[in-house]
Amino acid sequence: MAVTDPRIQKVTVHMAVGESGELLQKASKLLEELTGQKPVQRMAKKTNRDFGIRKGEPISTMVTLRGEPAEVFLRRALEALENKVSARTFDTYGNFSFGIREHIDLPGVRYDPAVGIFGMDVCVTLERIGYRISRRKLFKKAVHPSHRLTKDQGIEFIMNKFGVDIA
Repeated sequence: MAVTDPRIQKVTVHMAVGESGELLQKASKLLEELTGQKPVQRMAKKTNRDFGIRKGEPISTMVTLRGEPAEVFLRRALEALENKVSARTFDTYGNFSFGIREHIDLPGVRYDPAVGIFGMDVCVTLERIGYRISRRKLFKKAVHPSHRLTKDQGIEFIMNKFGVDIA
């Protein structure tokens, strides 16, 4: 069985605001400007009286990027971290996540007092070509363990493709 090189399946960008209303609308608009794609709102799963959150209330916004837009955004997000990622952020399948404290850390983004400052989480999912057989609707099959990515292969891919230093 020939093993192919990994690729980026998707990049998920998530902004949790914690409340609905004007603040969530500002975060959605900002996320659309940063990614070039329309975000979706995520609802609260539970009621939390301490924070004033009701179940079903929209409290965050997210975007899933695939293909070329995913790579372009990931390069910008990694520049915000000065191309350094911790090895602890990688899971056993080579996927990794990191946070950006302030959106103005991204290159080319200026501070707008009307919008404010938002942080975001970036989750990167890696896979090999052919992994879709585990997700497709018809004739779903298991992926052979030798075809799955490992943590070390994910780290190596990110180091080679994006020039990231792993701490």
